[in-house]
Amino acid sequence: MSSPPQIPSDKLDGSSRVLNAVPETHTSIVYSSDDDESSDSERRRRTPPSELSPPRTSIGREKPEARQQQSALPVCLGAAGGRYMPPTLKRKMMADAASRGDAKEGQQRESWDQLKKRINGPVNKANIGNIKDIIVELFGANLVRGRGLLCRSLMRAQSQSTSFTAVYAALIAVINTKLPLIGELMVTRLVLQFRRAFKRDDKGQCISSVMFLAHLSNQRVAHEVLAFQIVSLLLETPTDDSVEVAVAFTREVGAFLGSIAPRVLNYVFDAFRSILHEAEIDKRTQYMIEVLFQYRRDGFKDSPVIPDGLDLVEEDEQIVHEVAMDDDDLDAHDELNVFKFDPDFEENELKYEGVRRGILGEDESEGDGSEASGSESGTEGDSESEEGSGSEEAEEPEATSTSQPPATQKIHDLTETEMVNLRRTIYLAIMSSISFEEAAHKLLKIEIRQGEEQELCNMVIECCSQERTYKNFFGLIGERLCKLNRQWGNGFAQAFESCYENIHRYETSHLRNIAHFFAHQLTTNALHWSVLKAIVLTEDTTTSSSRIFLKILLQDMAENLGLKSLNEKLKSNDPRMSEAVRGMFPRDNAKSIRFAINYYTSIGLGAITEEMRDRQ
Repeated sequence: MSSPPQIPSDKLDGSSRVLNAVPETHTSIVYSSDDDESSDSERRRRTPPSELSPPRTSIGREKPEARQQQSALPVCLGAAGGRYMPPTLKRKMMADAASRGDAKEGQQRESWDQLKKRINGPVNKANIGNIKDIIVELFGANLVRGRGLLCRSLMRAQSQSTSFTAVYAALIAVINTKLPLIGELMVTRLVLQFRRAFKRDDKGQCISSVMFLAHLSNQRVAHEVLAFQIVSLLLETPTDDSVEVAVAFTREVGAFLGSIAPRVLNYVFDAFRSILHEAEIDKRTQYMIEVLFQYRRDGFKDSPVIPDGLDLVEEDEQIVHEVAMDDDDLDAHDELNVFKFDPDFEENELKYEGVRRGILGEDESEGDGSEASGSESGTEGDSESEEGSGSEEAEEPEATSTSQPPATQKIHDLTETEMVNLRRTIYLAIMSSISFEEAAHKLLKIEIRQGEEQELCNMVIECCSQERTYKNFFGLIGERLCKLNRQWGNGFAQAFESCYENIHRYETSHLRNIAHFFAHQLTTNALHWSVLKAIVLTEDTTTSSSRIFLKILLQDMAENLGLKSLNEKLKSNDPRMSEAVRGMFPRDNAKSIRFAINYYTSIGLGAITEEMRDRQ
C-alpha cells in the first residue's frame, strides 16, 4: 500500500490558520470602507470561488431554529410576504402554518393584504365620472378596520395628483355621512401633516395639505374655523413661501368663506392688503396677491365651492368635525396603518357586513324578495283551498294579505350631531348679519324642531357672552324675538334662571355681558320682571359671581330707567311684582336685612333700601 501524498508545511500552516480563523458556531462579515473598494474587488477576483462561499457551521448544516424561522417567515409577513408567490407554494405555507397553530394569524394577514388591494385600487382610479361606483366598491371593503389604510391611500394619491383633490374630498364627504370616524381621522391626519410640514418649511407638502383641507371645508367635513386658523398661522409672520401657501389655500376656500362667513373673508383680504403694502416680499409674491384680489372680484368663478358632479351629500346629512389647529391632543392613530391580530376577527367582520348592507340598502331588496315569495305562497294556498273547498284554509291567505307590515324601527341619535349642526347654523346666522333686523329674520327662518326652541335662546346669550365687551346688537336681537312671539320670551326667561343658577361657572367678562343683555330686556319690558324671583340676596345664598352679576344688572337698569323709576318699579303694588322681588329685599331675618342694605349701599343704590331701613 502506497503512502498518501505529503502536504507542504507552508500550505498546511496557511490552511490551519484559515481553519482557526473560522468560528465554530457563527460567522462574522467585515465590510471594507469606501477607500478599499478597489483592493477588495481585486482580492475577490483573485480568490477562488470556494473560498468566497459563506462558511457554514461545524457540522456543515443549518440549525433547526434557523430553518423554523425561515419557514415561518412567509406566515409572519403574510401569505405572500409582500411579494408574488405561486398558489401551490402559498397553499403549502398555509398548511404548514395550520399545523403549527398559526393559521388564524396567517388568514388575518392574508385578509389584511386583500383589504389593502381593495382600498388602493379604487382610490387610484377615482374620477368625477365613476366616483359613485368607486364609493360603492369601497364600502364593500371593511372600512372600519381599514380606515387608516383608506386615509393614507387618499393622502398619498392627493399629494401626487392635486388636480383630483376635489374628487377625493367628495369621496370622504360621502363616507363621512355613514362612518364619521373616518372623516375625523382624515381631518386630524391632514392637520398634523400640515403642522409637521410647516415646521420643516416643506412648501410642497404644505400646499397639498391645505388644498385637501380647503376642499374638505367646502364639503362641510372640516369646520370653517379651521380654515381661518390656517390662514392666520400662515400670515402671522409672512414670508414668500407662507404667503404663497396662503394664496393657494384662499383661492380654493374663498368662495365657501364668502358665502358662510363673509366677515372672516374680509379679515383675510385685509391681512393680504397690509402684507402687499407693508411687508418686504418678492415681486412674484406680490403679483400672486394681486391676482388673488382679481380672483375675488370675479367671484371665485374658477374655483366654485363644489364642482359640478361632486355635490353628493345633502345638507342635512353633513357631519362637521371641529378639529382645531392648536389642539395638542390630536392623535393620528398610526397603529391603524399596520396589521394587528384581532381575536374577534370573524365577529367584527359579521358586524361590518350588517353595517354595509344597511349603508348600501341591501336589506330592503332582501325584504322585497321575501315579501314577493310570501305573496306567491299565499296564491298557492288560495288555489289549494279552492281545490279542497276547506273554509278554514281559505281564510288563512286572507288573514295574511290583510296583515299590516311591521313598524319601522325609530333610531335615536345619542351623539347630538343634529344639535351641534343646529347650534352651528344659529351661530353663523348671527355672526354673518350686519344688523339686528337681519339677524332676527335669519333666526326666524331656521327650521327648529319642536322641543329645541330653547337652544336658540341659549345660543344668542352664549354669542353675546363670548364678545370682549357688550354689544347692544345682541340685546336688540333678544328684544325683537321676545316681542314677536311669547314663546321666545318664555325661552329667555328660562335662560335667565339657568344662567343665574350657574353664574359661578362663567368668567367675569362673560357674566358682565350676560348681565347687560338681561338688563336691556328688562328695561325695554321685553321680559317680565317676574324673572327676578330667581334672585335671593342673602349671605348664604350668594357667591362673588352672583353679586357681581346683580350689581351690573341693577346699575345698568338704574342708568337706563333712572334711580327713581327703578325704585318705583321694584316697590310696585302689583302682587306678581312684589312676589318676584321678595328674595331681593328680605324682610324676616335681621341679619339678611342688614346684608342687603349694606350690599345695595356699596353699589350706589342705597335709595332703594328705605323701606328695609324703616323695618329694621
